[in-house]
Amino acid sequence: MVSIAKKNKLLFSILFLFCLLAIISKPVTANRLDFELKSESAVLMEFNSGRILYEKKADKKLSPASITKIMTMLLVMEALEEDRIKLTDQIMVSEHAASMGGSQIWLEPGEKMELEELLKAVAIVSANDACVAIAEYLCGREEEFIEQMNLKAKELGMKNTKFYNTNGLPIKGDKEKGNYTTAHDIALMTKELLQYPQILNYTSVWIDHLRDGDSFLRNTNKLVRFYEGADGVKTGYTSEAEFCLSATAKKDGLRFISVIMKAPSSQVRFEESKLLLSSAFNIYRSLLVVKADEIIGEIKVFKGEQQEVTAVSEKGLTVSFLKGEENKLLKRTILKQEVTAPIKKGDKIGKILVFKGEERIGSVNLVAQDNVKKASFLKIITNLFTKFVSNLIV
Repeated sequence: MVSIAKKNKLLFSILFLFCLLAIISKPVTANRLDFELKSESAVLMEFNSGRILYEKKADKKLSPASITKIMTMLLVMEALEEDRIKLTDQIMVSEHAASMGGSQIWLEPGEKMELEELLKAVAIVSANDACVAIAEYLCGREEEFIEQMNLKAKELGMKNTKFYNTNGLPIKGDKEKGNYTTAHDIALMTKELLQYPQILNYTSVWIDHLRDGDSFLRNTNKLVRFYEGADGVKTGYTSEAEFCLSATAKKDGLRFISVIMKAPSSQVRFEESKLLLSSAFNIYRSLLVVKADEIIGEIKVFKGEQQEVTAVSEKGLTVSFLKGEENKLLKRTILKQEVTAPIKKGDKIGKILVFKGEERIGSVNLVAQDNVKKASFLKIITNLFTKFVSNLIV
């Protein structure tokens, strides 16, 4: 016979084991991770879909310090894509730009430097002087560039963000006019910047040089050196903001964005960012849905010199999902039955949607592979007659 004391002891041991497992495990609920972080605010986002996998005080307004420069870099990348500027452009440094304190590359008034070198300085060592020099070059005055930053923030849905300067430095004598944003808004801004993969050529660099080797650059983001797959994006620190980091990493077709705000130390911001990223990579898997420029099907063309146009994927699409959820994924292809000429290469003519249950987790546009000119009146009549005869035969 087992004594009551032994039974109680056994029961207590079992209960203790369950409690211990609950404490040491990191539960996944509703596709979200759960952590106790020391940082004031944090967000973990899946890049392709923009889904939030973890958040802590994600909408709390805080000072971003040099994370501000993500928006500065974003506007530079947009201007490059629109051919308004070139990386080889020579920029003359103003006295105002050269006067910036904090992190800098010690620009001199009147000094000339290529845009690419200045962009590199912003991305790698968070140079405040380079940041202002770029802003003045793009818009003439830093104030006008700041207006563009705020307009872009509004466009991206960054509802709790306001920029007062380009680099995140505290505004002397006016604490009320310091830049503010949220972890969620920073994740949105970072996601948009990563739509320009060229920026990773700079944010992923650990060590580089400027001025023919005279100026040494070492990345303020230690993750690009010490965390596998990390290739960006931006650190930040002021006494008010404390230690901030917007980081991204890519492995096995998956990319995640982690945002840490107001960490109590530099080590904490890197450790907690690694914790978020590693946990995401551990429990998520990727699926290549479609490759870039993959042929999806043919669409009939009305009034065209060709009677069909090929639909291809505008870009590649990879989706992420929790382990074991493969059977919940559903791909839906939507193609127009017919389009009317003229058709330009790249015109949107369909879409591929991917769902997990009722949640849409990815999408990509389907576009015309080639141009299709409008046919002559005679050819249109001939095609209509041919179509009419074919229908009679059928």
